[in-house]
Amino acid sequence: MKLLVLLSRFPHPLDKGDRLRAFHLLRCLAARGHEICLFCLSDEPVSAANEAVVRPLCRGGLAWHRLRRPGVARQMAWALATGRPLQVGYFYDPAAQRLLDKVLGEFQPDHVYCQLIRMAEYLRSHAGSWPLTLDYMDAFSAGVARRAASAPAWQRPVLALEARRLAAYETEIYGWFQQHTVISAPDARLLAHVGPAPPTIVPNGIDLTYFQPRPAAPPTCELLFCGNMAYYPNVDAAGWLADEILPLVRAAHPGARLLIAGTTPAARVLALAQRPGITVSGWLPDLRVAYAGARVFVAPMRLGSGLQNKLLEAMAMGRPCVTTSLANNALGGASGRQLLVADSAAALAEAIGSLLSHEAAAARLAVAGRTFVAETYDWAAATSRLENLFKVGC
Repeated sequence: MKLLVLLSRFPHPLDKGDRLRAFHLLRCLAARGHEICLFCLSDEPVSAANEAVVRPLCRGGLAWHRLRRPGVARQMAWALATGRPLQVGYFYDPAAQRLLDKVLGEFQPDHVYCQLIRMAEYLRSHAGSWPLTLDYMDAFSAGVARRAASAPAWQRPVLALEARRLAAYETEIYGWFQQHTVISAPDARLLAHVGPAPPTIVPNGIDLTYFQPRPAAPPTCELLFCGNMAYYPNVDAAGWLADEILPLVRAAHPGARLLIAGTTPAARVLALAQRPGITVSGWLPDLRVAYAGARVFVAPMRLGSGLQNKLLEAMAMGRPCVTTSLANNALGGASGRQLLVADSAAALAEAIGSLLSHEAAAARLAVAGRTFVAETYDWAAATSRLENLFKVGC
């Protein structure tokens, strides 16, 4: 099948959730013989090394367009004036539209796969002309609404307006596409407003050959939290972990050290490195080193939506994990058997402390966690679900 894939970011390096999902689905689809033409945007330069990783997956061609600040500001003003979400305005560029129109005309795909609602605007004029599938991925409107509820007072009106516009846009674009996908059951429920049929759940997978336990690795920190550290839900989680959870852990385990790892840490995250026992590493060339060196992985998520890939990776690496109900609702792990789940700072600290105090119990939890993700999250199975939708859509 000739597949045209639309992405809002170049799908490598794998430092953000949308990139990771896109890359592995591209990899699996290409391995199954599909002729893929990739069209994507980037608001930063794409290195020759990253392009070299992706190009072999794109037998039908690779076209990408660089978003630049003057154009982004102009299009966000356009979005504000026309009632579209700022999220859509940021990623829409008329020059990119012309390039996509050209690619569509030349490639003549059997099916078009669009990742995230921020790219749907490019297909507005093509609805009905091609079989289209939209991956909502997660419920953006719900994630922004959650952020608005806890944001500083001066931010709340803007975020609340954006949440309403996102919800309306999620509904508006539903009819353009024959098929709709989402990453988890909770996100499907949060998108119940979009149309008559719920999106099909196409979960992420985990590369178990890449992420696997390293029993001989010496511990370098007691606690690890990682992710895209410019993403607000991760910034919030890091701040909560440092401000309220870690001091409670250190009261019982004075030597407990926290490593916060991940790309582009925000200023608020960088400032945490000034506190005793906290290291902020920024981007790491191989995040597996951080996973292997941590005694406990903690994902204290209070905001956001979607599936936390960081939990899949940590569990696959054989790390005992502690997280919140918000994150585990998408993951679907059994609390107390495959990971520990708590929702207050005190309860999270108690769960972390129990794992630091009882190594045998922590080891059992880690083994059960890896077994769970190995049995539940598989890229091949996710790709098969997507392929079936493409066939129906055609």
